Amino acid sequence: MSQYFEVHPENPQARLLKQAVQILNAGGIAAIPTDSSYALVCHLDDRTAAENLRRIRGVDDKHHLTLLCRDLSELASYARVDNKQYRLLKLGTPGPFTFILEATKEVPRRLSHPSRRTIGLRVPAHAVTQALLELLGQPLIATTLIAPGGTEPMNDPHEIREHFQKRIQAVVDAGACPMQPTTVIDLTSEPPVLVRQGRGDARLLGLTASDD
Repeated sequence: MSQYFEVHPENPQARLLKQAVQILNAGGIAAIPTDSSYALVCHLDDRTAAENLRRIRGVDDKHHLTLLCRDLSELASYARVDNKQYRLLKLGTPGPFTFILEATKEVPRRLSHPSRRTIGLRVPAHAVTQALLELLGQPLIATTLIAPGGTEPMNDPHEIREHFQKRIQAVVDAGACPMQPTTVIDLTSEPPVLVRQGRGDARLLGLTASDD
């Protein structure tokens, strides 16, 4: 049975988030709100948890898992970025964008694409996500919360708990999120490629759907 934490969406109760962090530190999987949709997350350094995350989500090792970061200061440890890429990252963060970047050697191979050595990175603009990351002190591994066989992100935390209560260890309820995934931009290509149009407006980065 997953633990259920109902928190304020803008001023989340720290004592409840600390309990959620303890679950993540112990290898648990949690459903948390973001500025695009709910996401499944786990601890960065827990291989078993990452494998469980893929299994619950129903994706293989070619599916990019994303690193949720507090800000761009955490970037250098996980991705190689040139000045042009960094300028685009600053335009899109924090916000509902996921950026595909070249992974550094510090990124465990289980998190990067098996043939390309790339990784998804994102800085969410959501008070609850940011507070969790601050308490944890490092990025979280994440994937959009879409039920296996489904096509749309799940948005209702009560439905999430009912659907996944035997498979995940925590649900952080901050109310409904937008039912859109992030906009995905591949910065390893030149010019950058719009992989998926989601909630983030790619025009903010000078990209349009025709780039896809």
